[in-house]
Amino acid sequence: MLKTAFQDGDAVLVPAGVIGQVWRDSNRQVVLTRTLKRCDEVALDGTMARVAGQLCDWVGTSDVIDASVAVVASTTEGPDNEILVLTSDTADMRNLLSTVQNKARIVRV
Repeated sequence: MLKTAFQDGDAVLVPAGVIGQVWRDSNRQVVLTRTLKRCDEVALDGTMARVAGQLCDWVGTSDVIDASVAVVASTTEGPDNEILVLTSDTADMRNLLSTVQNKARIVRV
């Protein structure tokens, strides 16, 4: 999916917290490093952290990183307004996105 997005010139946004969730031994992250070079990293600054924390409170979850993904999706416009969110936790992401009234399409990875 990412290869197609890159070929089509689509923006691929990655909240910085997501990188922290998947980053481990930097010597073994060659593919991830190459992929991230083609993505736009979205900072998890104080404002984003507060919004994501508030969203967690509303939904009744504690995963600030997933909440930050929902916040980024809710403030982003894609081609033809289509936003894809790649996640392994579809249930939580569905709850988060519905709370921010975002119609992003969730793709399980």
